[in-house]
Amino acid sequence: MTNFPVEKIRADFPILAEKIRNKPLIYLDNAATCQKPKVVIDSIVHLYSHDYANVHRGVHTLSVRSTDKFEGARTKVKEFINASNEKEIIFVKGATEAINLIAQTYGKANIKAGDEILITAMEHHSNIVPWQMLCEQTGAVLKVAPINLQGELIFAEFEKLLSDKTRLVAVVHMSNALGTINPVKKIIASAHSKNIPVLLDGAQAIPHMKIDVQDLDCDFYVFSGHKLYAPAGVGILYGKRALLEAMPPYQGGGDMIRKVTFAETEYNALPYKFEAGTPSIADVVGLGAAIDYLNEIGMDALAAYEAELLAYATEQAKHIKGLRIIGEAAEKGAILSFVLDKIHPHDIGTMLDSLGIAIRAGHHCAMPVMVFYQVPATARASFAMYNTKQEIDSLMEGIRSLIEVFG
Repeated sequence: MTNFPVEKIRADFPILAEKIRNKPLIYLDNAATCQKPKVVIDSIVHLYSHDYANVHRGVHTLSVRSTDKFEGARTKVKEFINASNEKEIIFVKGATEAINLIAQTYGKANIKAGDEILITAMEHHSNIVPWQMLCEQTGAVLKVAPINLQGELIFAEFEKLLSDKTRLVAVVHMSNALGTINPVKKIIASAHSKNIPVLLDGAQAIPHMKIDVQDLDCDFYVFSGHKLYAPAGVGILYGKRALLEAMPPYQGGGDMIRKVTFAETEYNALPYKFEAGTPSIADVVGLGAAIDYLNEIGMDALAAYEAELLAYATEQAKHIKGLRIIGEAAEKGAILSFVLDKIHPHDIGTMLDSLGIAIRAGHHCAMPVMVFYQVPATARASFAMYNTKQEIDSLMEGIRSLIEVFG
C-alpha cells in the first residue's frame, strides 16, 4: 500500500462534498472527464477578477499580465511532457480538434490516393472519423490493426500492416473503453524503421502516467485539458518542430498572421500559425494551474496509487457472479469496464446513480470495440487520484444489490 495522501487530495476538490440523491457523491466517471481542484477554479476566478484582457495584442498592463499567464502555461506544458521547445506546443480546444488539425494539414499535404493510414481496433471515434474523412477527400485507405480478447494490440499483425504505402500511424496511448496501455515505444520504433511518422492520442494516458515525448520519440502527441484536472475547452497538440513548420495553417484569422494584404498573407511563426483568433485564455491559465498541482503531487506517486485502486477493483469484481470484465490487458490503466448478465449497462448506470455513484454507461465513443466484444455497451468505472478503496467497496455493494433487484 502506497503512502498516498488521498484524504488531503480529496479536500482540494470542492465537488466531492456534494450530495447526490442525499448520498455522498462517489465520482467514478473520470475517463469521461476529471473534477477540478480548487487551485484551478481559483486561477480562473483570479484571472477574470484581476488580470483579464486579450493576449498578444495590447501594450496595456492587463494585456501584458494576461499574456504572461497564457504563455507561462505553454512553458508549463512543454516541461510537463518534456518537449524540446515551447514552439512545439499548440493550444487547441481538445484532443479531437488536434487530431482533425493534423488530418487536414499534415494529412492533406502528405497523403494521396492509394496511400494508407494505420490505426488500431481500440480507437476512440476521434481517432477514427478524422482519418475516414481524410480518406474520402484524398482516396487514401484506412487500415486497422486487430486486438485480442484481452483488449491488447496484436503487435505481429500491426507490423504486417506497415507497408511502403503507410504514410501515418495514429494510435491511442491508453484506451478509454478498455484501459489498455499500448506498447507505444515499440509501435513508434517499428514505424520509424520504415520512416513512418506516429501520432499518439494521449487523452486517456496524460492524467495517469508521466509523459516524455522526447523519450517516446512520437511525432505528434495530443491530449485534452479536461481529463487532466483542467477546464474543458483547452487541449494540446505537440508536434516535432520540423513537421509543424512544414504544415500549412488550419484556420485563418487574427494572431496566426504576420502580414496581411488583399493580395496575399504572410503567416506567423510557430506556435501562433495554428492559433487563429482569441483563444480560451482562462482555460489555458487553468491548465497551467492543474499542471502545477500535479507536479506537487508527483505523477509517479499518482500512477502507483491508481494502479492499487485498479488492482483492488478488479479483484473485487471477479468475485461477483454474472459480472464480466471487458478488457483485461496485462498493461492497463485505471479503467474497469464490465457487463452484467441480463442487465443493460444503462440500467446499471441509472441504479448506481440512485446510490450517489457516478459511472459511465454506453459505447464510450468506441463503437467498433463494442462490436468486437458483441455487446451493445458497457458500464465503466474509471478511477482518479481522489478515489478510495472504500468507494470501490460501495460500487461493488451497489452492483450486488442491483443483481438482487433484477433477480
